[in-house]
Amino acid sequence: MPVEASISPWRMAVCCSPHPTAPGRHLAGAENALNERLEEGKMKTRVVLSILIAVLAAVAAATGLFWQTDGRSFEFQTLRGETVTIVGHGLYRYETASAATQGQAQDAVTLVIGIPLLLGAMFLRARGSLRGKLLLAGTLAYFLYTYMSYAFGAAYNPLFLIYVALFTLSLAALVLAVMDIDIVSLPSHFPANLPRRSIAAVLFAVGGFLLLAWSGRILPSLAEDRPPFGLESYTTLVIQVLDLGLIVPLAILAGVLLLGRTGWGYLLASVALIKGFTMGTAVSTMAFAILFAGEQVSLIELIVFPTLTVSIIALTVVLLKSVRERDVTSPSRSLTLEDTASR
Repeated sequence: MPVEASISPWRMAVCCSPHPTAPGRHLAGAENALNERLEEGKMKTRVVLSILIAVLAAVAAATGLFWQTDGRSFEFQTLRGETVTIVGHGLYRYETASAATQGQAQDAVTLVIGIPLLLGAMFLRARGSLRGKLLLAGTLAYFLYTYMSYAFGAAYNPLFLIYVALFTLSLAALVLAVMDIDIVSLPSHFPANLPRRSIAAVLFAVGGFLLLAWSGRILPSLAEDRPPFGLESYTTLVIQVLDLGLIVPLAILAGVLLLGRTGWGYLLASVALIKGFTMGTAVSTMAFAILFAGEQVSLIELIVFPTLTVSIIALTVVLLKSVRERDVTSPSRSLTLEDTASR
């Protein structure tokens, strides 16, 4: 009997097929499908978190602006022996007149700018836009900073748990937003003529101004053993902790890394600019609101904050317009490379 006759037709099909089935290709396909399901789940999570943040922030901001209660302002002696005026009505009834004015100015910016920006960024991200991803990360940084300061610094009021929820949701959403950006390929999405030096200079200016402004309040009070300006009815300086501990290092680090044209530099600069645009608008609004309310406000802060904010807005527009959407997203590129390797 010829040798070929001893080989079954089934074995002949398997051995001699010009296109054998590769187990690695099946595994790669299954892994790709799993990655797609994971990405879909992350996307749904980001959408849910953004909607929750928008709804809760709308409730908190509208309540701060429009909810009124009976009561009137009264004088209060602080633990350090200073006399301050407490508002006595509304959501911020246990805040000083200055703090309540700042809170309402912040609420107005959140309603008019923050929430629409968050929803718009989420819409762009859902369409796969890198510009949307960067805008979303920066906007979430604004919400994180805002409600971290409310949760830790605002006098206890009926919305305390909402502040805590917004702080937690914003932190989780920001982490997911940063994870959604391909840091390695990010520099390739920006043109060579992006004004990096101008952006870095403004970031350095923001960090330097905050460092000097807050140090100018704190150091003299420590040397003279007196409460610093702005402490009022509080026991510590929460905003200064956030600015000196987070914003100043972030601004300086973002500027340095951007000059080095690293992926993290582009990401941190984008987040810092967008956060600076929204928060700078809020702080400028606060300064003028305090001025119109007849409260004391530093002339330097009244001039420098709005000037920096205008510069930040202009550079934010330039940076976002410079983003090139030509590259595919990182998950799709990763799958393509894996698929190519499996072949």
